[in-house]
Order: sequence, then structure tokens, then C-alpha cells
Amino acid sequence: MLTFDVMLIAAAAAAAALCLLVAILAGRPVRYIPNDRIGILEKKWSARRGSIRSGFIALHGEAGFQPDVLRGGYHLFKPYQYRVHTVPLVTIPQGQIGYVFARDGRALPLTQTLASNEAAEDFGDVRSFLAAGGQKGPQRKVLREGTYAINLAQFVVLTGERTYAVQLAASEADTFKRMSDLIAERDGFEPIVIDSLLDLIGIVTVHDGPALREGEIIAPSVGGGAEDPHFHNSFQDPEAFLRAGGFRGRQHQVLVDGTYYLNRLFATVENVSKTIVDVGMVGVVVSYIGEKGLDLSGDEYRHGELVEVGFRGVWNVPLLPGKYAFNTYAGRIVAVPTTNFVLKWTRAVTGNHMLDDNLSEIGLITKDAFEPLLPLSVVVHIDYKKAPLVVQRVGDIKRLVEQTLDPMVSAYFKNIGQTKTLIQLLQDRADIQDLSSSDMRAKFAGYSLDLQEVLIGTPRAEPNQSGIELILKQLRDRQVAVEKVETYKLQEAAAVQERTLREKEAIAAQQAAITASSIAIQVRENEGKAQLAQTRQQAESTEVTARANAAKVRLEGQGEAERIRAVGLADAEKIRAIGLAQAEATDKQVAAYGGPQYQLNSQVLMRFAEAIEAGRLPIVPNIMVGGGANGQAGGGGLMEMLLTMLVAERAGQPAPGERRVPAGE
Repeated sequence: MLTFDVMLIAAAAAAAALCLLVAILAGRPVRYIPNDRIGILEKKWSARRGSIRSGFIALHGEAGFQPDVLRGGYHLFKPYQYRVHTVPLVTIPQGQIGYVFARDGRALPLTQTLASNEAAEDFGDVRSFLAAGGQKGPQRKVLREGTYAINLAQFVVLTGERTYAVQLAASEADTFKRMSDLIAERDGFEPIVIDSLLDLIGIVTVHDGPALREGEIIAPSVGGGAEDPHFHNSFQDPEAFLRAGGFRGRQHQVLVDGTYYLNRLFATVENVSKTIVDVGMVGVVVSYIGEKGLDLSGDEYRHGELVEVGFRGVWNVPLLPGKYAFNTYAGRIVAVPTTNFVLKWTRAVTGNHMLDDNLSEIGLITKDAFEPLLPLSVVVHIDYKKAPLVVQRVGDIKRLVEQTLDPMVSAYFKNIGQTKTLIQLLQDRADIQDLSSSDMRAKFAGYSLDLQEVLIGTPRAEPNQSGIELILKQLRDRQVAVEKVETYKLQEAAAVQERTLREKEAIAAQQAAITASSIAIQVRENEGKAQLAQTRQQAESTEVTARANAAKVRLEGQGEAERIRAVGLADAEKIRAIGLAQAEATDKQVAAYGGPQYQLNSQVLMRFAEAIEAGRLPIVPNIMVGGGANGQAGGGGLMEMLLTMLVAERAGQPAPGERRVPAGE
């Protein structure tokens, strides 16, 4: 009996021990945490501390989530006192960003968007985080690449791949889902990369910090230099940015080429193109921010003010060609061409600058009531130092062209057209062009523009008008006639030239002979010169000899002349005496013969007889042919004729063949 009772007691004790063991094991006093995970302790009860009275994390051993985490290995607990939440380590992939949300801490003030991490920045130590005054809610500090053992009961970590947290309530999961979607919408899980090849800059808008002062639209730059104690490294350190006095809102400082790890809940970035001022252009800056500066435009300029660089208004120094990281929300850059550009008043033609895309031909009314359309081109230059004056006066170049230059130029040429007929407008184009260039240069100078040249095109008619074409046809016909005349003149000149050419060709063909003859002429000329020289020498010699001979002859002649003169005088006296004697004798002979006629005949007969005797001529011919007229003997010979003359003279009758002229005829 005793033995049975003992056995019963032992069995009961064993059962109790077994139940106790089962109860102990059911309380899981021993827990194993893998090395790639951590354990989050949730204390179910505390006999001494009880439950926490404020906050979410039990910092003093109260019941609730404990600040410390369990790392890998075996851990021994009191049964039924703790619940261990095994969670993975937080891993941020390479090149990504993790966002932290704190469940416990100080509440955010109404003016603050994100929790400050000025003092509490260690997310791996919950106790120190809360002790340093860490704030609940989304944190300003982000997590970079790596693996973190973070208490996911206190902190929720959002990454691009997943959300790390100890699940507490379904509604909380929705909250974190919306937060994750917002970050993803802003590409917040990826760093900001501004590629230099794309020529982009980042315009930053800060969503936390004090609001801008009244009247300001852009937050000024703060902590921008590396030597600044509050250097925030392009908004990557929010706490340094706020310490430097940064404001929320769109920032004046921009992000340039590089990679930036920004908390997108703290700041968002908008990519805009860099401002490029091309060669041949300058950029006039119209700044929307800055203090009011002194007017540098001068007392005579009344179209606005120019200020120094950095002040609000139009800067007096333009940007030269280059690339600029200019915040287009803080100001505007007006491109002004500094090389010559052409404005064309022609609807079908537009320059690359597009400043004249709204210009068209100028409609004129001429003196003779024609209505032509006048195409026009104006070459304009803007001094780059005067570009700010132009922008301050008219706003931009396109507005200047459309609202100022177009009406001014159109009115000028309309006035010119009213003083000219259509033909004058066509024929005097060069004069009108020169006059308009001179007159309009002063008008353009009033707008700080340099007019280079005015080029006038050919007037044309509207599509439904034919009068102008008729005039032009008449002018063309007239010109064709003029050209024909010129053509004929040219053809005539060509014919003359061709003849000259042919002569030249003929001369060229005989050039060898001409050359030979020319050389022969030169040879003859040289020989002649040589002979001439020789002849001159001979002549000089002969002249000297002749002079000597002449002198000799002159002397001899003088002597001979004296002799001849003496002899001649003697002979003359002799002949004179003989002649006088003969004359006297002859005179007596004539008288004896009966007169001079008889004397002449007698002398003729005597001389004739002497000639017959000397020549031994027969007095009577050997043969005589008869045949005289009227049966008379004809031509009995010379002797007969002489005898007949002598007989007739004696008888006082005319000789045969002789006609006596009656007295009085």
C-alpha cells in the first residue's frame, strides 16, 4: 500500500515536473538568432517597472519594445516575459538611398517638416537617439549603401526594394506605402546624377526650414563654399544648410555636373538646361532677386535702370559667349546678337534668328497710283556694351523688331513711295537705298542700334494686279531694244577685231620673212652707214684736194684770164675792123644785086651750089617720073624749084605755093 502511494506520488511529481518542463519550454526561454538577422525584444510584463507611461520604447525596463536589439546567437530569457521579433538586417544596395521613419521621439513642431538630426543621428542606438532628443517622424538624415542592425520597432527603413519594419497595424502599413510611393515618384531612392554631356543643371526646392521673407521669391545661397563652417555640400547635409541660415523654397544655388545623395523629402530637384550664349551673342541678365542697386545708366537715359552684377534688375555687364549654370527662376537671360544680322521684310523668307518671322513686304502707294509690294532687307548691328540698354528699353530684340522697327521702317518707305512714280521707284532704287540708309541711321541710333545698310528689292504687284507687270514688260522691251543696239555695236567691234586678228595672223605667218627682211634692212642700213662714213671721208679728202686745186686753178686762171683778156681785146678789135669792112662791102653788094631779097636768094643759091659740089650730087636725076597735075610736068626737082623761085622774084610774081597778102588785110 505504501509502495503504491509512493509510486503514485512519484508519478504525480513526474507529471508535475513534465508539465513544468512543458510550460517552461512553451515560454521559449531560449532563442536562437541567426547571424544575418536581429531580434527585437518586446517585454510583456515587468514586476518592478510595470508598463511605460509615455512614448513607445521602454527605456527603463518597462513592458513594451525594448531599445536594444539581439544579435546572432543563443539567448536565454525568462519564460513568458519577452516576445522576440526576428527581423532581417537593413541592407541598402550600392548606389541607393534609404529613408528612416522614427516611431518614437519628440513631436515635430508645426513649422518643421522632417525630424532634426542635429543631435540625434545614430539610428543604430535607440537609447542614445531618444536621449539626445531625437524626433519622431521622417528623418532628415538618410542611409547610404551598407548593412545596418537597426531596431525596426523604433525605426522604419524605406528602400527602393522593400520596407523594413516590425508590423504593428495594417493602417500603419498604408502610411508607409504612401510615403514610399512619394519618394519613388521623386526618384528619391536613387542619387541625383547630372550628366555633363546633357548640359543640364539642377534647380533645388527645399521643403523644410524657415519660410522666405516677405517679398522674396528665391532663397539666397548659403554655406556654398567648402571653407564655410556651415558648408552643406550642395544640400546633402540638411542640418548644415539650416545652420547656415537656409530657407525653404526654391533655391538660388543650383546643382552642376556630378552625383548628389539628397533626401527627396527634404529637397527636390528639377533639371533644366544650361544657359548657352553662342558666339556672336551676349546674354543680358534680368535678375529677379537681390538688393536694390544704384542706377548706372546715366542721367540722360530715361528708359529704366541698370545695376551692378548681383543686384535686382538689368545687369550693366552682359554675359559673354559660353555656358552658364544660371538659375532661370532667379532671373532671365535675353540673348542679343552682336554680329550683323539681317531683318527681311519678306513673308516667304525668314532668318535663322527668327526675329523677322512676322515681317512682310511693305505695301506702297506710288505717285502714279500703283500699289506695289516692296521687299526690304536691313542689316543691323548691336554693340555688345549697349545690349543692356536695348533690353532695358524694349524688353527683347523680337519685341524691338515687331513693335518699333517694323512700323518705323514701313512708315518711312510709304512716305518715299508717295513721292515717286513706279518707274522712278524702279530706276532710282540705288539713290533711294543710299538716302534711306543715311536717313534711318540716326533713327536706329536712338534705340542704341547701328544701322549698317538698307537693301531694297524689286517691287512686285499683288496677285490680282496686272498694271505693274505691264509697266515692267514695257521696260523689259525697251531694255531688249537697247541691248540689241549694244549687241550690234559689239558685233561690229568683233568684226573689226576679227579683221585685226586676221591681219595679225597673216603678219605672224610672214613673220620669218619680215624678220629676215628686217635684218637685211639693218644690214643694208649698216653697210650704207659704213659706206656713208667712207664716202664722207673721201668727200672730205676730195674737198681738201679740190680746195687746193681750186686755189691753184684760181691763181693759174687769173693769169690765163689776164692773157686771154688781152688777146681777146686784140682779136675783138681785129674782128670789129673786119666786120665793119665786110658790112660795108655787103651793103654795097646788096645794093648792086637790087636789094636784100636778091642778095639772100643769091647767097642761098651759092651755098646750095657749094653743097652740091662738096657732096658730088647729080643735078639732074637719073630717073624722072612724070605726073604733074593738069598735064604739066610735076616736081622737076629741087633745082627746078629754086630756079622757079628766082625767076618769079625777078618778075615780081609769087613763088609756087606762096600766097601774097593784099594790102589792108
